[in-house]
Amino acid sequence: MTITPDQIAAANKAALDNLVTLTQQAFKGMEQLVELNMQAARSSLDDTAEKAKAALGAKDPQELVGLQASLIQPAQEKAVAYGRQVADIAAATQAEVTKLAEAQVKAAQDQFQALVEAATKQAPAGSESAVAAVKTAIANATAAYDTVQKAAKQAASAAEANFKQLSATAESTAKAAAEAVKKSTKR
Repeated sequence: MTITPDQIAAANKAALDNLVTLTQQAFKGMEQLVELNMQAARSSLDDTAEKAKAALGAKDPQELVGLQASLIQPAQEKAVAYGRQVADIAAATQAEVTKLAEAQVKAAQDQFQALVEAATKQAPAGSESAVAAVKTAIANATAAYDTVQKAAKQAASAAEANFKQLSATAESTAKAAAEAVKKSTKR
């Protein structure tokens, strides 16, 4: 079986299209992170100015300590929310890239399978055992790839679940700390 220049050109065009699609998806994720960071910076600047004005307006040290205590929980909540948004953006980007990669791998597998089928039709008589061995090797490689892919998905899922648990723990710890500071300033 011969590969024509048109087939090479088509394969190169398909590879370029896939690269462009993956690059666009990566840039989309980066744009979302940049926008999130700009929002966080803007919010932080506004909060800092507001807190500084409130601190300057404090009439006594007790009021200043109470002001400080009232600011801890919102800051912790914003930090946890920011972390969740970053994780969501990363997970969405990773899911899209994975979906595109899986489609490309599937197309490549199908194309390779078609090449093998075409080659086996032209195989000389008596080469059936060699053809069967090649087909078995391909099937085994595909099964191994599927196993690795499933394990990677499970690992990503476990990491996401751990991050959510960590976020929930950090949030509850921050709330408890804020409550403890509030109680200590009331005394």
